[in-house]
Amino acid sequence: MKKISISCVLMMSLTIISFFGHAQDAKNFPSKPVHIIIGFAAGGGSDSTARVLVPKLQEMLGQTIIIDNKPGAGGNLASDYLMKLPPDGYNIALTTIGSLAINPHMPGGTNFNPLKDFTFLSQGVVFPNVLVVKADSPIKTLKDFVETGKKSGSFITFGSSGQGSTGHLAGELLKVRSGMNGQHVNYKGGGPAMNDLLGGNIVAIFASAPTAIPFIEAGRLRALATTGVKRADSLPNVPTIAEQGYPGYQAQNWYAFIGPAKIPPEIQNKLNQALVATLKDPSTAEKLRNIGVEPAPSTPNELAAYTKSEYETWGKIINTIQWEK
Repeated sequence: MKKISISCVLMMSLTIISFFGHAQDAKNFPSKPVHIIIGFAAGGGSDSTARVLVPKLQEMLGQTIIIDNKPGAGGNLASDYLMKLPPDGYNIALTTIGSLAINPHMPGGTNFNPLKDFTFLSQGVVFPNVLVVKADSPIKTLKDFVETGKKSGSFITFGSSGQGSTGHLAGELLKVRSGMNGQHVNYKGGGPAMNDLLGGNIVAIFASAPTAIPFIEAGRLRALATTGVKRADSLPNVPTIAEQGYPGYQAQNWYAFIGPAKIPPEIQNKLNQALVATLKDPSTAEKLRNIGVEPAPSTPNELAAYTKSEYETWGKIINTIQWEK
């Protein structure tokens, strides 16, 4: 009969204790406040979205939810911070398409791999950009916009809220899909881009729906198309780019809930169930739509697959861009 060493017995004991300890933690989760990390300053889109969700999410989890704003580097600082935290479910993030699908491909990259370094919890919300021109522009339709960009000697300029933003990349994707020429004009935010469009200094911008809608309703801008997979509830009469001859085109903004890698499945499931129930709550969903975003709950696997698809799509587009130095 083989002798079992003391060290072997100790290792087996520690493994058993650890197993039951983790099982007990998962059973009691959450037993203290849960933090939601936001990669942008208070008042921004992801912050506003998270604060709409907090009341119902607290009810679903039975614990206080604390918003932690950690702005910087387009959301990268928050994602890098999250990656290094314990995978116990008490620190999660509402992150953006930028951190998960765009920023890793940008010059300089990121310190994290979005497909490997996080636990996927649930999709959060989606919302489109809107391609707009001045109301008195001779460009009446998306077809006009593309054909103008194809004419010899034409110079179509389109602005966005910044280099590498979803508005910028929406324009680059349209250029690739349509074969048109166009020059992106980089602004430090949607406000300056809108001012230059209204002043006649650029031809068009890909603006966020919440930014563009007041000017559309006031008759100062004409919406040519939205960039989502379906028509925006807030702009039901504006067709998507996909509807207008470019099937499969989508360049929508999205936010998603993630945590550090290796959150135990039981805790991952509890968080997913609470997040999905919150996003599906009629009152909460209405409040989200009122700020211009559409709830889009999902399973963890659906979010993982969607993130991988977006990561690959935007990687290809970003590699075609001549970046400003």
